[in-house]
Amino acid sequence: MLIGLTGKNGSGKGEVANFLMSSGYQFFSLSDVVRDEVRSRGLGVTRENLIVTANEMRAGLGAGVLAEKVLQKIGPDAHAVIDSIRNPFEVEALRRRKGFYLISIEADPKTRFERTKARNRENDPKTYDEFLALEAREAHTNDPTTQQLNRTAGMADAVIENSGTVDELKEQVRQVITALAADTERPGWDDYFMEIAKVVALRSNCIKRKVAAVVVLDKRIISTGSNGTPRGVKNCSEGGCPRCNHFGPSGDKLEQCLCSHAEENAIVQAAYHGVSIKGATIYSTYSPCLICTKMIINSGLAEVVYSRSYSIEETPLKLLNEAGVKVRQLEEKK
Repeated sequence: MLIGLTGKNGSGKGEVANFLMSSGYQFFSLSDVVRDEVRSRGLGVTRENLIVTANEMRAGLGAGVLAEKVLQKIGPDAHAVIDSIRNPFEVEALRRRKGFYLISIEADPKTRFERTKARNRENDPKTYDEFLALEAREAHTNDPTTQQLNRTAGMADAVIENSGTVDELKEQVRQVITALAADTERPGWDDYFMEIAKVVALRSNCIKRKVAAVVVLDKRIISTGSNGTPRGVKNCSEGGCPRCNHFGPSGDKLEQCLCSHAEENAIVQAAYHGVSIKGATIYSTYSPCLICTKMIINSGLAEVVYSRSYSIEETPLKLLNEAGVKVRQLEEKK
């Protein structure tokens, strides 16, 4: 899960972030991106410089730039809390990542002002009127690239009213996170194994196309394979396969190709280690060629699940159907 925090000055975002960090969440802040930029410009890290620099970055690099830079630092399997979200475009950028939820932390202005006085930061407003004036400036403007706290809060998936004690705040956070976690979508088994196959494809040494296959039995991976030249032979990407390096038409002169295909390697690897694949399912990033199709049938594989269509798939798919091997194509994820 990625938990985004938005809220006005003194609302308690930092307290929520610290609580989630103590629970094991990684911490990221859009403000840290701005601080780094402020320092690179040789400026002092003041509230005014942070606001001006952030607005300039949004205007010059896109309104969602701060969120995009933070997302580059967060792994796909991370539980993280992201602080200082102040613009609707930042929310939109973060929502492109599955499992992101925005929480708005709110409290009445007088309570928030007293909190800012208590923390006694050098650049915080000293009077209530100054506090309200700064808040009005941050809450809404006609420029979509500036801070838009009101509109951002309106996009929240949940709202936490923080006018009580710290313990009450933590209990609200527990309840909200629990409810959001129950709504978090886990990948189905097909998506899970196909995404693993896409990672396996990164090991391919073929210069033309990276393909991978994963053999699964009882929801357990028992063999993997990617396309490339045989063990001990110069890698295709280093010139090991003349046919691939000639860059001829896809599917043409396969009999001259020195590369083993992904499905072929997955089946052979299982045989090499003495692992039976009878009745298993093979997940492949592309539909199989004719040679791999015959290996699939004769090895006893029961099902083929593929993502993209290969240019010469018509005959292989007919043969698989005739042999009673189930075939499914997954809709490719955007």
